[in-house]
Amino acid sequence: MSGPDRFVDRFSRPRRIRRGATLTLVFASVLATGAATGSWSDAADEGPKTSPPSVRSDALRPPEGDADTADEAADAAAEAMADGKSGKKAAEDAVSRSGDRWGSVYSQGEYKEFEQALDGAYTGVGLWTRRAADGRIEVSRVQKGGPAAKAGVREGDRLHSIDGEHVTGRPVTEVVALLRGDRAGTPVVLGMERGTRAWSRTLRRARLSTDSVTVGALQDGAAVIKVDAFTKGSGEAVRTAVRDAPKGAGILLDLRGNSGGLVTEAVTAASALVDGGLVATYDVRGEQKALHAERGGDTARPVVVLVDGGTMSAAELLTGALQDRGRAVVVGSRTFGKGSVQMPSRLPDGSVAELTVGHYRTPAGRAVDGRGITPDLEAEDGAEGRAETVLTGLGPPS
Repeated sequence: MSGPDRFVDRFSRPRRIRRGATLTLVFASVLATGAATGSWSDAADEGPKTSPPSVRSDALRPPEGDADTADEAADAAAEAMADGKSGKKAAEDAVSRSGDRWGSVYSQGEYKEFEQALDGAYTGVGLWTRRAADGRIEVSRVQKGGPAAKAGVREGDRLHSIDGEHVTGRPVTEVVALLRGDRAGTPVVLGMERGTRAWSRTLRRARLSTDSVTVGALQDGAAVIKVDAFTKGSGEAVRTAVRDAPKGAGILLDLRGNSGGLVTEAVTAASALVDGGLVATYDVRGEQKALHAERGGDTARPVVVLVDGGTMSAAELLTGALQDRGRAVVVGSRTFGKGSVQMPSRLPDGSVAELTVGHYRTPAGRAVDGRGITPDLEAEDGAEGRAETVLTGLGPPS
């Protein structure tokens, strides 16, 4: 399971996972679409996991987690269970002491939901949430046609309670767990705020799918490919969109707010636009490895990649690869700066600890973690218009 084809997939061993286990680039925020995406969604907002995207990328520090923290977490969990205490809480304490800013501990059910989110399906209300600097939980995205959208919830609304439990200041992962459910049709009461207005509404959870790739077109025929998260199948969706674009048309690849996800999907997406070659390198406990694109990608179209501070993890890997290889002009603002590799370990009580075991670099050897990707053309307000202008002025690559 050590080859690139297993990089960032889900773990499969029922016991402690050591060297050679599957790896993942964790979402940098929570996908809460009933699950997790880019911030958690109730899919990487309610949909991926870890620090809130409001933290500046240049303020981040590289993780300092010990590769043996998984053993410590497992031992702490076993001792706690022997004393009749929570193994998950003991593991969380061990991870906290390790200094690993990306380390996380999930209950068995939470990890199952996380995997389902990566598969592009979840049971929830269709919200992506993030935690603001003051601790308030904000709605960052609402899924069209979902229960929340039908109830009139909007982007920017604040979520102050779920089933009577106040959520301000709580980790987004906990908020996601409250929003999600095992069965469609179960009720959940949301306490909402918008400006000075406050209200409560009972919603019914639904089985939803995350359409992480959407395709549009500019007036000149250029294709706009928006990727919200790298869930299962998203890489092939990007390849299909590139193949189906009008002959000679440019590609505007919009990765703003993309929380990351499965690295294998990001590599597949890269394969749509390069003819094989290096996408990224990464190390696992000092052992160097590489990820390569498949041959046969379209190298004749001009490409612009649109990014912002919410572009994270696997999305940064793709951006860095296209930039380093001269395949795209990157427009927008500095990306989030999440470039570490996590490995899951099953703990004695069935919970899962994900610990940092390495970092990835772009083809030119640039580190991403704590630094992010600097665009070729920096633009915040009106970034989309600038990107369209740049794309119009690009000719076929030489």
